[in-house]
Amino acid sequence: MKKTPSHLTDQYLPGTPRMAQTGWGICKVSTTRSTRRCFSVAARIAGSSAVLVLLLFGLVTACHAGPAQVAPGSRPNFIVIFTDDQGYADVSAFGGTHVDTPNIDRMAEEGMMLTRFYVAAPLCSPSRAALMTASYPIRNDMAYGSDFMVLLAADSKGLHPDEITLAEVLRDAGYRTGLFGKWHLGDQPGFLPGRQGFDEFFGIPYSHDIHPQNGKASAAGYHFPPLPLMRNETVIATDPDADLLTRRMTEEAIQFIERHASEPFFLYLAHPLPHEPIHVSPPFMQDVGRTTKDKLARENTATTVDYLTRRELYPQAIREIDWSVGRILGTLKELGLDERTLVVFTSDNGPVVGSAAPFRGRKGSTYEGGMREPSVVRWPGTLPSGTTNDELLTAMDLLPTFAYLAGGEVPQDRVLDGKNVWPVLAEAQHSPHRYFFYYFQNDLQAVSGRKWKLHLREGEGTELYDLEADPSESKNLLSQHPDKAAELLEQAKAFELSLQDSSRPAGYVESPVPLTQSADR
Repeated sequence: MKKTPSHLTDQYLPGTPRMAQTGWGICKVSTTRSTRRCFSVAARIAGSSAVLVLLLFGLVTACHAGPAQVAPGSRPNFIVIFTDDQGYADVSAFGGTHVDTPNIDRMAEEGMMLTRFYVAAPLCSPSRAALMTASYPIRNDMAYGSDFMVLLAADSKGLHPDEITLAEVLRDAGYRTGLFGKWHLGDQPGFLPGRQGFDEFFGIPYSHDIHPQNGKASAAGYHFPPLPLMRNETVIATDPDADLLTRRMTEEAIQFIERHASEPFFLYLAHPLPHEPIHVSPPFMQDVGRTTKDKLARENTATTVDYLTRRELYPQAIREIDWSVGRILGTLKELGLDERTLVVFTSDNGPVVGSAAPFRGRKGSTYEGGMREPSVVRWPGTLPSGTTNDELLTAMDLLPTFAYLAGGEVPQDRVLDGKNVWPVLAEAQHSPHRYFFYYFQNDLQAVSGRKWKLHLREGEGTELYDLEADPSESKNLLSQHPDKAAELLEQAKAFELSLQDSSRPAGYVESPVPLTQSADR
């Protein structure tokens, strides 16, 4: 039997008992799970109390009106816009004051903000593996790369070909599938997007900092080949102009929508930005300060990239991503696809440069700021607009939820951690997730329920937080609530032990070769 990891023992819980297993203003109409905003003009136009009562009754009825009923297999189009290293507050609708995101804000006004939406890892590759497979990365051996925290160029490791991805589920249900942007689940031929359910791929196989000009990596002993730009499985360019990454991925995504407007499609727009080094296209450089422009003019990208100066472009990078969202939504409207398309916006993990406020932690952290992402879901005419949902949801839920709506088949021969959360979104039901597990690589560092969160980082002590009262995780309540800590500890131990019989291997190849070297042969 698998032993309980040493950091998941009761000794970390001092004193813990053993457990046996109105005018022109805004009118808010609330439930425990979501809030809908509506505007009241009743008091200005009511001529009598009777009229006022009737108007207010109609107003409240309208505010409580549910979304259109959607049957399983309704087969909408699906778009997932997945940014890279964007923080919770890097969207103005989520409280950011350092960024300007009018299009994402409009998407939120027309859809639903998800305020407790988690990715399954605070790093690129494992987070994306979880999105694609509806499984914690620890379950399918994608929690880390073969020689680093994430997959690198010519990595011997990748997402196992036997994994059944979100793209495969939808393709098997009759959808056209396209990925535009960053893959980062393996760059060897057997791991590429076309082998994992995508009909079309245009983008880069891993992060754009995995290139020869990464001076920090070179200093650490990593020497990377040129960055390949790919169309399907063909390298069409090396070291593409990173200033144009957001723009090119957006243009390719729009062309995909236009090509498949008459048939159901799944579009995965995985922007490489705002991951460092930060780049923006020329139109978004116009309001950059002269000092920053001068420093970048002296940058020699042939030898090394000025990461520090490029951080000053962060607001512009977010603005360009927002522009991209606007172009996607505009295309749907122009083609009459608005009410036939479910769009999700989120990010792969917390920020390096941006802000995760009000949360503690950043990329690489299992505090909330590393894994709770700014997320919006929009489906006009079906999901209620202008709403906020604070239920515990995860990126792993997209596969079973999309499969339900598409009439697809969820794999039955393996354990999936994602759930169909359509009832949570459309019917204001509670989340099917009672607990969420926070992993950094293969270390279970925290577990949370609907209210309480327990940190279990080995060597750093144990912490207990009330996420409802203290979402920034600033007041450790371990000594006041040892019973809550003990309950969460038992859940952590049970989950770790459950992996013994339900884990799956990653894929491995011998003697991996850089894609650019393969292209030269």
